[in-house]
Amino acid sequence: MRTLILSSSISPDWLSWSICTDDVSAGSSAEYPDRVSMMEGRLQLQENEITLLKSSLADALRRLRLHDQLIPLDIQSLSLEDALPKGISLTEGSRAKLHCIQGLEEEDEEVEKEKDLKTNIHMKLRIGLRKFILNHGRNWRCTNESMVQSCHTLFLICHWLTGQSIKMFIRGRPITMYVPSNIQNYDDLRMEPPVEKLELDWVYGYRGRDCRANLYLLASGEAVYFIACVVVLYHINNRTQRHYSKHTDCVRCLTIHPDKVRVASGQTAGVDKDGKPLQPYVHIWDSSTLITLQQIGLGTFERGVGSVAFSFDSGAFLCVIDDSNEHMLSVWDCAKGTKHAEVKSTNEAVFTVEFNPNDSTNIITCGKSHVYFWTLSAGSLTKKQGIFGKYKKPKFIQCFVFSLTGDVLTGDSEGNILTWGKSPGDTFQIMRQTRAHDGSVFTLCMLQGGALLSGGGKDRKIIRWSADLAPERECEIPEKFGAVRCIADVDGEEVLVGTTRNAILRGTFSDGFVAIVQGHVDEMWGLATHPSQDVFLTCGHDRQVCVWNTEEHKLDWCTTLEYGLCADFCPNGAVVSVGLSTGRWLVLDLQTKDVVSDYTDGNEQLSVMRYSPDGSFLAVGSHDNFIYIYNVTESGRRYSRYGKCNGHSSFITHLDWSKDGKYIMSNSGDYEILYWDIAGGCKLLRNRYESKDREWASYTCVLGFHVMGVWLEGSDGTDINALCRSHNERMVAVADDFCKVHLFQYPCPKPKAPNHSYEGHGSHVTNVRFTHCDSHVLSMGGKDTCILQWRVKRGGTGDSGRDRLHSSSSTSTSSPEP
Repeated sequence: MRTLILSSSISPDWLSWSICTDDVSAGSSAEYPDRVSMMEGRLQLQENEITLLKSSLADALRRLRLHDQLIPLDIQSLSLEDALPKGISLTEGSRAKLHCIQGLEEEDEEVEKEKDLKTNIHMKLRIGLRKFILNHGRNWRCTNESMVQSCHTLFLICHWLTGQSIKMFIRGRPITMYVPSNIQNYDDLRMEPPVEKLELDWVYGYRGRDCRANLYLLASGEAVYFIACVVVLYHINNRTQRHYSKHTDCVRCLTIHPDKVRVASGQTAGVDKDGKPLQPYVHIWDSSTLITLQQIGLGTFERGVGSVAFSFDSGAFLCVIDDSNEHMLSVWDCAKGTKHAEVKSTNEAVFTVEFNPNDSTNIITCGKSHVYFWTLSAGSLTKKQGIFGKYKKPKFIQCFVFSLTGDVLTGDSEGNILTWGKSPGDTFQIMRQTRAHDGSVFTLCMLQGGALLSGGGKDRKIIRWSADLAPERECEIPEKFGAVRCIADVDGEEVLVGTTRNAILRGTFSDGFVAIVQGHVDEMWGLATHPSQDVFLTCGHDRQVCVWNTEEHKLDWCTTLEYGLCADFCPNGAVVSVGLSTGRWLVLDLQTKDVVSDYTDGNEQLSVMRYSPDGSFLAVGSHDNFIYIYNVTESGRRYSRYGKCNGHSSFITHLDWSKDGKYIMSNSGDYEILYWDIAGGCKLLRNRYESKDREWASYTCVLGFHVMGVWLEGSDGTDINALCRSHNERMVAVADDFCKVHLFQYPCPKPKAPNHSYEGHGSHVTNVRFTHCDSHVLSMGGKDTCILQWRVKRGGTGDSGRDRLHSSSSTSTSSPEP
C-alpha cells in the first residue's frame, strides 16, 4: 500500500539527480547522495509515524465515545450466542476453545462450583464480555460500532478459532480476513504461479530530463536510448522496439562502438529490497543479438557510472567515469574486462568523457568549471587543465566534440562555443570564442562533412554551423518539448533530437520536427484503462493528462491540468474522470478533449476514482478519510451528490464496487478494510463477516482475503502500491515498492504465494492495470517517469479463478488451525 505521502525505496539515482537547467547541471548533486539518502530515510520514517499517530488518535477518540455509551447498558443479559448471526450456533468444541481465551478465563468462585457445563460456560462468557468491554475497550478496534458490534468483536475471536477467518499482521496491527463459504479447508488450498507470463512489449518515455549524450543511431537504423532500467532500440522507420533489459537499476549513460553495433551502457548503484547497496557496473553488449559480451567494473565503481566512451582504435578500450566523490577515471580492456589504468579525476561534477579519434592515448573530460586533457601512457594517466586565459571561465562546460582538423570544440553554460588548441608550450588553451545561444549550449554534434550542430537550452534552438563556425541555418523546438538535450545525425540532413521534457523528435530544418517518442517528466500515479478500446490514460505531478494507444504505441493526445493522481473511465467509454491533488476532480470528453464537469470534494488530494459497473455511480476516495458518492446521468456528463461514506480513520487508498453495484470495499492508510452499503444510503456494514462471499466487479484493493498472498512476510504496509485483477479473474498484477511487477494466480489467499517477477522500472512502481481484453499489463514507475507495456503470454485455458479456488478446496472437510 503506497501513498503519495509515504514515499519510500526511491532509487538513489533519483534522489541524487535533479532536473537540469541552464545553469545547474545534471550531475551537480551527485556528490551528496549519502546525505540526501539518509535524510530521505529519516523523513519517511517520521511521516510513517505521523500517519499512524493520526489514525490511532482518531481511533482512540471514537473508542472513548463508544465506551461512554456502553457503560449504562445491561451487560448481564448478554451471551455470546446472542451475538452470533442467525443460523450459527456454538459447538461444544468452539465453547471449549473459548474457555481458554485470554481475558475470558477469569472465574467467580461461585461459578466454579456449578457442575453444569453449559451454565458454567455461559457465566464465563457474561463475565468475559463485561471485562472485555469495560476493561479492554481502549484496545479493541471499532469504527463507531454500536453495542451489537461489541458482540461481533467477540464473534471474530470465536470464528478465528474455528477456522472461519485469518489474521494478517502489518506493522503489528491485526487485519482480519474472512474465509469465503466455498473454502472448506484453508490449509488444503494449492498456491501455484499463474500459467500466464509477461513479456516486455513496449516502453513509453525517454530519459532526457537529467541525462546527456544518450541518443545514438545504430547501423541497423535503430535509435538507441534508455529510460529506467531498459535500453530501448527503436527502429525509426519500422516503428518497432527491441529492449536490452540486463541492468538491475537505472541506466545512466550510453555510448556506441565505432562499428555501430556494440553498445556500452552504465547503471547506477541502487539498493535491494532490504536497503543494501547494489554495485554498479557497465555492460558491453551486441545490439543485433542483445547478448551481453562483457561486464565491466563490478565492485569497482561507487554510486554509479556517469559517463562511458569507446576508443576509436577499433574500440579496444573503454573509458569510464564513476559517481564517487573523486569521480574516478578508469580505462578498461574491452576484450578481457580488465582495468588498464585508473586515476582520481576531480571533486567537481564530470559530465562527459571521450577519446581523441586521432589518438587513443588522449582522453578529454569536462564538467563544472573545467576541461581536462589526459594522456594514457604505460598504464597511467596524467592530466593537463585547459587554460581559459583572457576568456571568462564558465560555470559549466556542458559538452565537447572533435573537429575534422583535430581541434576540440566545447559548449558551455554561457552560450559560447570555445575552440581549443595546443600551444607551443604543450598547454591547451582557447583559440577562439563563438557566441552561439542564449543560455547554455547543451549539446554539439559533428556532421560528416565538417558542419556542426549545436543545441541550446534556454532558447531551444538548433543551429547549423559551417566548418569555420559561421551560422548557416537554425530552427526552434516547440516549447512543450523543452530544451535540446542531445542531437543524433541520421543522414546529414535529417536528425534526431532528445529534449529535456523526455521527448525524441525527428525532422529537418526545412520540414520541422515531429515527436516520435514522448513521456511524462515527473512522478506518475494515475493510471486507467479504457473499458473496450486499446487506450489508457496516465497523469501525475507534471500536470499532464495523457491518453495513449496500446496498439499503435503512441500518444493520442495530452492536456495540461493540475497534479493528477487518479483516474477512471466511465463504463460507456465516452468520458474519463481525473482526481487532482487539491480535492478537485474533472470529467473529460474523450472525443472533444473538453472538460464537461468540474467538482471539488474537500481540500485534500484525491486518491481513487471508481465508477460502479453499470456507470450509475461514481465513488471518489479522498485523503480527508471520506468516500464521496455521486449519481451519474447523461452518459457520464452530469453528476449529483448521492452520499458520503464516513468511517475510515485514515486516508482512502483503494476501493472496489461489487458486481451488483450496491456495495463498496475500501482500504485506508492505516490498513483498514471496510464495507459499505451504497444502495442502503452509504452505510458502513458493521458485520464484515457478511461480505465474505460478495463478488467484486474489480479487485484493486491491496488488502483482502483473495490477495493476501501478495504480501511478503515482514511488509510494512507500503510495500504494495497497487494491484489489479484481470477481467477473466485468473491473474493479479502487483506493483511493489522495489521496482518490480509481479504476476500472481487469482485468488492467492495464502502467504508466500508463488509468482512471476519482472524488472524494468528504476523506481517504485506506482500503479498497474490490465487492458480491457487482458492482452497486456501496463505498469508505471514513480520517479523513473517510465510506462512499461507487458504482453500477456497465454499458458493455457483452464477454469476461472473462482472455480479454481473452489475446486482446490471443496474436497476437504477438516478445519484448519488458526
